[in-house]
Amino acid sequence: MKGILGRKIGMTQVFDENGKVTPVTVVEAGPVVITQIKTLEKDGYSAIQVGYGERKEKHSNQPMRGHFGKAETELKRYLREFLVEDSSEFSLGQEFTVELFNDKDIVDVIGTSKGKGTQGSIKRHNYSRGPEAHGSKSHRVAGARSAGSYPARVFKGRKGSGKMGHDRVTVQNLEIVKVDVDKNLLLIKGAIPGPKGGLVTVQEARKASK
Repeated sequence: MKGILGRKIGMTQVFDENGKVTPVTVVEAGPVVITQIKTLEKDGYSAIQVGYGERKEKHSNQPMRGHFGKAETELKRYLREFLVEDSSEFSLGQEFTVELFNDKDIVDVIGTSKGKGTQGSIKRHNYSRGPEAHGSKSHRVAGARSAGSYPARVFKGRKGSGKMGHDRVTVQNLEIVKVDVDKNLLLIKGAIPGPKGGLVTVQEARKASK
């Protein structure tokens, strides 16, 4: 299992021995604890569930307290699953840290993009503007959305204004520049989705070129 949960800290840059600068995103990752083991015989697939982040007891209901009590672990704020080939190799309460990864590893990062609220069609879907002359009355409107007399309605899925952002986004094939075991930090080359402090999942790349 090569996957971990973490929190996006922000972006900075690092220099190599030749003075070349590399932009990186700092992720405070783990430790995560196994809270449930799913087997092929019982659940139909082989996976492990891990928990990350502290959670107060008053913020958890009785079923969740029982779930963590069965695993004999502390209450966790976030739960995620990772598919594994053989879940019998793992045990409840087993802990993972950034030591799962090494420098130069290629990973996929999953996060939630920044929410931008309700936006117009130009910003949301990259529509072109209308004429900017004084006679124009359609500088930034979406324009015609359907035919007039027939079908006389707007088809479902038509791009227009609406809520933008706050979507699950996966960025593939990013390189880990450095692993800081002492501070539980991963320095990942490039940008990753989400705001500072947002939850991200870092896992082994599924489509990495070999």
